[in-house]
Amino acid sequence: MAKKSKFSIATKDNRIMDLLAKTDHKTSAQWALDCVERIFFYLENLDYEESRPQIALDTLKEWIKTGNFSMAVIRKAALDSHAAARKIDADNETKSVARACGQAVATAHVKTHAIGAANYSAQAVFRANENLDPELSVQKERDWQYNRLLQLLAEP
Repeated sequence: MAKKSKFSIATKDNRIMDLLAKTDHKTSAQWALDCVERIFFYLENLDYEESRPQIALDTLKEWIKTGNFSMAVIRKAALDSHAAARKIDADNETKSVARACGQAVATAHVKTHAIGAANYSAQAVFRANENLDPELSVQKERDWQYNRLLQLLAEP
C-alpha cells in the first residue's frame, strides 16, 4: 500500500514570504481574506452549520473597510473560529477552513497571521484532494496565492 502524503502547515513558500515582507498591514489582511474566501465553499458544500468562521471573516472585512480596531472583538472572532475547528472530529478540509478563518481575522491584530490563513487554505485544498493529486492541487493554490498578492501589490 502506498504511503499517504502529508501536509505540513509550517511549510512556507519563499516567493510568498518575500512578497508579504513588502506589504502593508491592510494589504496583508485583504490577501488573507482572499485566500480564505477562495476555499470557503468547502464549508458550504459540507452543510457545515457553524457561523463562527463566517463571523470571523465578516469581522475582518469590517476592519479592512473601516480601520476600527477592537482587540476584544478580533480576539473573540479568531478564538471562536478556532473553537469551531476543534469541534470537528476529522482532520478534513472543513476543519482547515475554520482554522484559516481564525488566522485571517487575527491578521487585523498582527499582519503576519496572513501566512497562517494562506497555509490553512492550502491545507484545505490538500485535504479536499487527498484522493486525487494533493501536491499538484496545493502547488496550483500556492501559485494563485502568489499571483493574487502580486496583483494586490500592483494596485494603487
